[in-house]
Amino acid sequence: MLIDSHCHVDPHHFREGADAVLDRARAAGVDAFVVVGVDADLSAARFAADLAARRADVHAAVGVHPHDASALDDRMLAELEALARRTEVVAVGEIGLDYHYMHSPKDTQQRVFADLVGLARRVQKPIVVHTREAPEDTLAILERAGASDVGGIIHCFSEDRAFAERALALDFDLSFSGIVTFKSARAIQEVAAWAPGDRILVETDSPYLAPVPFRGKRCEPGHVLHTARFVAELRGEPFEALAARTAENTRRRLRLPKGDAPAAPAA
Repeated sequence: MLIDSHCHVDPHHFREGADAVLDRARAAGVDAFVVVGVDADLSAARFAADLAARRADVHAAVGVHPHDASALDDRMLAELEALARRTEVVAVGEIGLDYHYMHSPKDTQQRVFADLVGLARRVQKPIVVHTREAPEDTLAILERAGASDVGGIIHCFSEDRAFAERALALDFDLSFSGIVTFKSARAIQEVAAWAPGDRILVETDSPYLAPVPFRGKRCEPGHVLHTARFVAELRGEPFEALAARTAENTRRRLRLPKGDAPAAPAA
């Protein structure tokens, strides 16, 4: 059992179509997927929810990326809340702060992040957090906005152990992407090796951040096997045990049903 806890498969990322991409991953041994829909006009959020409605192995998360925080208005917020209330939508996200590119001003990002934490609390669904170069502000908003009421996931974990400890205390699990396989990611690797086994997940964030040996190429959900194997080696655990545990952690955190058909064994 293996779950990609965070991937983007909307059409402008994969022109061959989401079904072809997900079916390849199933053939490689991935059992289920959390498909995340975030863009400036909510089209990706609608796509993710609709995909989850017709595929039993897909669960959706919907949100507004911090890059697009300036675009969020009352109409979009109302539609996003309606999407988040759909049964097949299991989380609100990714939402958060990104101070690397600054496509939206800091104060706007912070306000929208807090507002969307409030939305997650209203619909009582966990939060998928995006944080880049904003560790203190991210944690402060999670604390101040009462995010522990619903908990969630720190997606694409790329911080240090001190951040991890505070996030765990706020009831946020840690999800590791292909970044953990990079030679330069020593601090992230240390956290992946140390973190409690019942608080870790694995993801691709496809089409971004392909793990070694695919670094620099388009990432696909099937590549989560390589990330899971790497994390298992870091922790000194059998791959099968790590895959099963991270899948169970994802199911528990997002309250996923257990009806997915097993994927074909990985070659």
